[in-house]
Amino acid sequence: MTEVPKRRARPSYEGAPTLGAVMRMPKWIGALLLALLVAGGFAWLGQWQLGHAITQNSESSVDELAVRALNEVTAPGKPVTDETAGYVFDVSGSFVAGDFAVVEQRRNGDTDGAWVVGHLDAQGSPSGGLAVAIGWAPNEASARDALSEIEQRFAGEKLSLEGRYMPGDAPVVPGPEADPAVLLSMAPSQLVNLWQPFEGGSYAGFLVMHPGELLSADVLHAAGLEVIDSVPPLPIGAINWLNLFYAVEWVVFAGFAIFFWYRLVRDDWEKIHELQLLAAAETAP
Repeated sequence: MTEVPKRRARPSYEGAPTLGAVMRMPKWIGALLLALLVAGGFAWLGQWQLGHAITQNSESSVDELAVRALNEVTAPGKPVTDETAGYVFDVSGSFVAGDFAVVEQRRNGDTDGAWVVGHLDAQGSPSGGLAVAIGWAPNEASARDALSEIEQRFAGEKLSLEGRYMPGDAPVVPGPEADPAVLLSMAPSQLVNLWQPFEGGSYAGFLVMHPGELLSADVLHAAGLEVIDSVPPLPIGAINWLNLFYAVEWVVFAGFAIFFWYRLVRDDWEKIHELQLLAAAETAP
């Protein structure tokens, strides 16, 4: 049976100079500064490459400030996509009487409260039911008072609304001791079941209303509501995996520059001791 040759043990030398003393030699201090300069250059290249690994798809993304007609971009029954989520649209229609509701656990800024929401019979081609978040109140009681006033004044009236189209939340089931009719999430799929029968489909998302001519900020304030925070969408990002791989490569190169310096210093240290041992062997009797 063939024996596997053992790996040669790393040599160990005693006496001066120590490895640390060799590292402090002027030539190796200068070499260390050069290695650090090279490693710093590699690290900068890695950072630059990493910055280009994640790019914003600004060419294909839609201007978030542009207002477009909702029925020209999406339709009832279609899912909310990156091209529609968070962008501003306008839509015409009328609120359906009896289909207003209060959605609790809604945050405006840093304060919890409730939304007044309504069912807009969106007109156009195609038409459909659209959930609209109208305004925010600091508590459920204030929201219900505002709901009655908004419904009496605007139900059935033809309106042109503008707002930010958002994807719906998942339905939240109230706790065992809570009122089962309480709405705790802005889920259009749940609201549709509470609306009166209507023709056509329903939009998968909902509209966060921006104050307009009829439903202005003053009208909302008079009813006890505040304008709901309208958050713009994040830009669509894309990962360039090749650039990400190059960034990791540059980091490895930076570490190798320091290791290469250490390896040269250790080789010099071993060479010094080997020459000392050779000289001692030649002078021995």
